[in-house]
This record gives sequence, structure tokens and C-alpha cells, in this order.
Amino acid sequence: MRRSGGDVARRLRGERGTAIIETALTLPLLLFVAAGIFEFGRAYQTSQVLTNAAREGARVAVLPNQAADAVDSRVREYLNIGGLVSDSSVQVTVTPVSVAAGAAATAPGSQVTVSYPFTFIVMQPVAQLLVNGSMVGTPITVTKTAVMRNETGS
Repeated sequence: MRRSGGDVARRLRGERGTAIIETALTLPLLLFVAAGIFEFGRAYQTSQVLTNAAREGARVAVLPNQAADAVDSRVREYLNIGGLVSDSSVQVTVTPVSVAAGAAATAPGSQVTVSYPFTFIVMQPVAQLLVNGSMVGTPITVTKTAVMRNETGS
């Protein structure tokens, strides 16, 4: 049995409509996944910058005869180099600690902790839901710590 030209045209119109509906259903999901990849990439990069900033602060903290604000200024300088804003919401704390220095011995050391408020650009409500159980609230605080043994002033 042979089909007429009108049947073929009608079928193509129906398939064209199906393609538009499939696109309308999958495109938002694809964009959501792409935004998530970029957002979590930014979060990972921020985490790495904070880790390195804490290490840089610890390197300064273990040096003898350092100025009181030397650690804070070095951490903030590193955050600025890393592309992060280091305003008053960034907290830098230096704590004296004991560090293992052999079999049973300990030595004085310094612990530097950097806390940074991270906000997702697109995915903030989703991230807040996962972290706090609520879709609204304050930024997520990312905290990184570095510990090093103090140098002796000899």
C-alpha cells in the first residue's frame, strides 16, 4: 500500500513537535548540570586557595620575632592573589600548639585557621539545603587549618 504525500508531511510535523518537547524537557536539566559543574569547580578552587593561604600564614607564624599582624596580612595577601575577597568577614586565627617532634617528644608550633564565607552564584539554595537543611540563610563557611613547628631563634 502506498502512502500519499500528505501523510508524510503530517508525520514530519508530528516528529518536529516531539523534538521541541524533548528539547524543552532536557535543556533545563542540562543547564542545571552545567551550572553545578561550574559552581562546584569554583568551590574547589576556593578550598585550594584557602588551604594554601593557611599554609602561607603558618610559614610566617613559625618565624621568630614576627610582627603581630604579619600572619593576618600574609593570609589576606594570598587570598587577594587567589582572587578571593579578604574583607572583614574573613577570619584568621593563630593558636600556639604542641607538635610531635620525634618518638615521644613534642615541640612548640603554630596553628593558623582561615575561615571564609563562600556563596554559590546559582546553586546557593541547593547548597544551603544540603548543608543547613534550609534553602535560605548565610553563606557557607569554609575553614582550613595549617600546623607547623616553630623555628628556634638561634
